[in-house]
Amino acid sequence: MTMRSIRKLYPAISDDIGDLRTQRPLPNEEIEQVDPFLFLNHHGPQVYPPRNHGLPFGPHPHRGFETVTFIVDGSLMHRDTGGHESEIRAGGVQWMTAGRGLEHAELSPESFLRHGGPLEILQLWVNLPSRLKMTEPNYVGLQQNEIPKFDNVSLISGHWNGHRGPIESLTGITMMTVAFDAAYPRWRADVPLDHNIFFYVVRGEVRVSGQEVHAFHLADFKHDGDAIEVQATGDALILFGHAAPIGEPVVAHGPFVMNSREEIMQAIRDYQAGAFK
Repeated sequence: MTMRSIRKLYPAISDDIGDLRTQRPLPNEEIEQVDPFLFLNHHGPQVYPPRNHGLPFGPHPHRGFETVTFIVDGSLMHRDTGGHESEIRAGGVQWMTAGRGLEHAELSPESFLRHGGPLEILQLWVNLPSRLKMTEPNYVGLQQNEIPKFDNVSLISGHWNGHRGPIESLTGITMMTVAFDAAYPRWRADVPLDHNIFFYVVRGEVRVSGQEVHAFHLADFKHDGDAIEVQATGDALILFGHAAPIGEPVVAHGPFVMNSREEIMQAIRDYQAGAFK
């Protein structure tokens, strides 16, 4: 067993959306993706006042990838043209496979609009290989009590330490959140040597391979080991995943992620023709 080392750290870029505080660690000025992980927005943490306008993510389309949304604090309503609807609260996760295309909205519930409250949400975009880009859309919403917890690990998909997450990823992605405190200051995971690691510090500060990684930072790892070990001196939360890289061309345009410009143009035509249902 050899521990992986960090190639580089990337601070999140401030990219506020109206009054929604937003930090974006990926993509950044130096890397476009950590294949197959494409994009991460970190909304909040912030506190909304009573009688607020809530989240600004009204109906919009997607094709060619998956969105994984982590509700760290607050709550989130999901509705899509596939007939899926749910309100996921703090600690829960939404995993949506856009596939061949659907339209969805991510909005604040009425109670949040009336009363306000704390809000912190992470949304990760995960690419699909060309053979799955036109797969049937799907959605799974999990509340906190539906996500298995093993010590300080909330396992969402894939495998860790002999355990299996509730989401069956189409591409074998392992994804989890790991919380650190005085009772659980250390954590370790095995990672296949050919897999890319997604590692983002949501809050607090941790030490990995002799390097400190602070909140709002993405760590890019080398392929020089088959395990990772993390230590924290206080309360901290990380978003951790790993997956085999797809290794295909990525052409993104707004809410569509395909393999060629021609496929992007077809996605736009299909959406305008009302095919995203």
